[in-house]
Amino acid sequence: MQRPVKGKTPRRQAQKKTSNTQKDPVGVYCRVRPLGAEDEECCIDIISSTTIQLHAPDGIKANRNGEYKETQYSFKKVFGIQTSQLELFEDVAKPLVDDLIHCKNGLLFTYGVTGSGKTFTMTGSPGEGGLLPRSLDMLFNSIGPLQAKRFVFRTDDKNGMEIQGQIDALLERQKRESNQQSTLPKTPSSRQKPDPEFADMISPEEACKCEGVDEDSCYSVFVSYIEIYNNYIYDLLEEVPCDPIRAKPPQSKILREDQNHNMYVAGCTEVEVKSTEEAFEVFWRGQKKRRIANTQLNRESSRSHSVFIVKLAQAPLDADGDHILQDKNQVTVSQLCLVDLAGSERTSRTKAEGSRLREAGNINQSLMTLRTCIEVLRENQMCGTNKMVPYRDSKVTHLFKNYFDGEGKVRMVVCVNPKADDYEETMLVMRFAELTQEVEVARPVDRPICGLAAGRRHRNQAFQDGQSQRQEERPGGGGYTEDGSLFNQLLESLPALPACELVDPMDEQSLPRLVEVLERRQRIRQMISEQCTITANTLKSMLQEVEGHVTAKENFLHEQRGKLGEKDRVIVNQRNEMERLEKKSKMLEYKIDILQKTTNIYEEDKRSLQQELESRDQKLQRELSERRRMEARMQGMVTDTKHKWEKECDRRVNAKELEMRNKLWVKDEKLKQLKAIVSEGNSSVTSEQRLAPPPDVPPRPCREKDQRGGPPQKRSASPSSMPIPAIPFHPRHRRSHSAGGERWVDHKPASNLDLNTVMQPIIPNAVKVSAANEKALSKCHKYVLTHQELASDGEIQTKLIKGDVFKTRGGGQSVQFTDIETLRQECPTASSRKRRSSEGQHNGKRTDWNDRENRPPLASTSTVLGVQTGYPKRRK
Repeated sequence: MQRPVKGKTPRRQAQKKTSNTQKDPVGVYCRVRPLGAEDEECCIDIISSTTIQLHAPDGIKANRNGEYKETQYSFKKVFGIQTSQLELFEDVAKPLVDDLIHCKNGLLFTYGVTGSGKTFTMTGSPGEGGLLPRSLDMLFNSIGPLQAKRFVFRTDDKNGMEIQGQIDALLERQKRESNQQSTLPKTPSSRQKPDPEFADMISPEEACKCEGVDEDSCYSVFVSYIEIYNNYIYDLLEEVPCDPIRAKPPQSKILREDQNHNMYVAGCTEVEVKSTEEAFEVFWRGQKKRRIANTQLNRESSRSHSVFIVKLAQAPLDADGDHILQDKNQVTVSQLCLVDLAGSERTSRTKAEGSRLREAGNINQSLMTLRTCIEVLRENQMCGTNKMVPYRDSKVTHLFKNYFDGEGKVRMVVCVNPKADDYEETMLVMRFAELTQEVEVARPVDRPICGLAAGRRHRNQAFQDGQSQRQEERPGGGGYTEDGSLFNQLLESLPALPACELVDPMDEQSLPRLVEVLERRQRIRQMISEQCTITANTLKSMLQEVEGHVTAKENFLHEQRGKLGEKDRVIVNQRNEMERLEKKSKMLEYKIDILQKTTNIYEEDKRSLQQELESRDQKLQRELSERRRMEARMQGMVTDTKHKWEKECDRRVNAKELEMRNKLWVKDEKLKQLKAIVSEGNSSVTSEQRLAPPPDVPPRPCREKDQRGGPPQKRSASPSSMPIPAIPFHPRHRRSHSAGGERWVDHKPASNLDLNTVMQPIIPNAVKVSAANEKALSKCHKYVLTHQELASDGEIQTKLIKGDVFKTRGGGQSVQFTDIETLRQECPTASSRKRRSSEGQHNGKRTDWNDRENRPPLASTSTVLGVQTGYPKRRK
């Protein structure tokens, strides 16, 4: 039993260095579907075979110049509404199938808004097969007679391919046929009658075939079908056991990377197929499991991205051309991915809800990730940057990252619906297509040619045909009769034996005659043997000479074919390069025209903006001059108002000063009378005479002069020049602001000293803290801070700094200080001694401590609004 040989995947380590390799841009094609109704408004015009024009329909806002902007977009080729499926296939998918047979990978996907004809382009309909069935038909038409038997090639679980011997393949075929309960899905038989749903997809007249297929290799085709739904990968060919009681949901698959850094779906079902009908039947079986739904814009809207993977395994034949070469380095696997992307949609138009809304969000997110990857690739290639491409943000981009890294050709078909309702979505699709064309993908390298001589299969077939023909030409159906006749002829040519009968071993007559005949037969036999040997040697030399001539001619033909193939490849490369340069020059010319038009538009915008800027500058200058005039006017008004209020303040101050002088004069008179009563208690003057004002009021004497005992002087008359009667004076004690019913924060720092004074600032219903905090401020409306400092006379004075608590816009607390109360402590002994000594020096009299005039104030209160003195502070 032969051991299985693993084949290598198409990725090669040398392809990573793409700095010196040739690159091709991503081929982007555009297909315009016909309108649903003749009276619908169209927003797309086909200008040429490579250019379309997109114009805004009625009801769309114009640009800043008031004109409707018409935009042109270029593609590799544009297919109109009259284009058939065959024409689209020959230009788009046929080169990819040709590359697949020649060991090169390919990626083809359709892109567009919902309802633009993507699924029809990829799958088609009866009588109008799409890209997928035509690709399968071309593949099997090209390699049909060159396919290996089933299970000669077998896939492993790590994206590789194994080769089995003929015996192992036969055993597995017999096992598959006998075991109907196998866990692997049953391969549909190609001998069955094809399904009528896809039997007439492709007519025999439209069948095509690839040229230049290597006939000295064996091929085998494997297909798999997956879908990406809500960014999860599901296998559409996986057979889930049917449970009528509790249905089991399908399990999602994961992406993995093989040893050659190729991405693949782990655990995905790969089915070996041998014909177009068989492959399409497998596709249709998975298509029935694909998720579709009815929306406002599409009756059968795809809710997932579908990926149909065609994998072609091939290996060369051995030198005899009879069996597959058991060399793992000569086994190659190539694949073609046909992707039908779900259409982008706006939920405002589809009215999607619930699960449909979630599906639309995931579809749009995956398409946005694809756009982001294309933008980063374009920026890295054009600007020389090395930004990381976010392939892993979506399963779609992560699965096909190898193609954008240079593992094969990438082509995209942009499907467009020309109706006016899809104008905005179509414009976004066009911008993405224009961006994708600027991304270049490294050109895949060719597979190395096998060192064995070409035409091995043909020679082996001719040898087998010759053998069968000779077997048929032989009479009797065998070689035993022919060999017997030749033996009889040879015996007849020998001399006949004499007729004699030996009865005595010592017979001298018969024995010599018999010996003579046998010797003569022996000599003849030796002569025949020598002649046969000479003839065989001659024939052998002739055959060797002929074989040498044939080998030399075959080698010469092989060399000439190799040179011709190299020249053909050089010619094809040069022709492709010329076409690419021509297309690039056309694209550059078109871009130059677009840039020229854009420049003209920008110049017009620049002129209009300059005019608008000049008009605004003039308007600004006028506003500035008007503002300066207003400022001068307001400055004059402020000056006038200031002078006016200064005069008013002077007038009020003078009036207040006059009033205070009058009050002070009345106090002085009363004090003088009290002194007279105390000092002259035995006076006989009546109270009426003492209370009556004198006819001429003398001017107010100075207190210092009275204390010095100087001669009495007359007081000056009052400012009103009229006698003022005595007014009873009732001092009212000012009530502290902190005695209200509001809650206070009593902030007393721990560093304050205890003065043990009688009058203490006691605030009821207060929160006492040693350090201010937001928690205490949030519970109260008022704030008071007890602050101690050293006064100018060396005594400690206490200040109560009060304020209101406000809530800030950010959610915190702030305090606005509004009032300050000052509590000052003085020593009465030193003050009284100084005053008594000064009085004793001047008039020799001792003043009583109860004298109100000489008594020191106990406390004073000052506020930010004014100063109040002379009233003792009332405290609880």
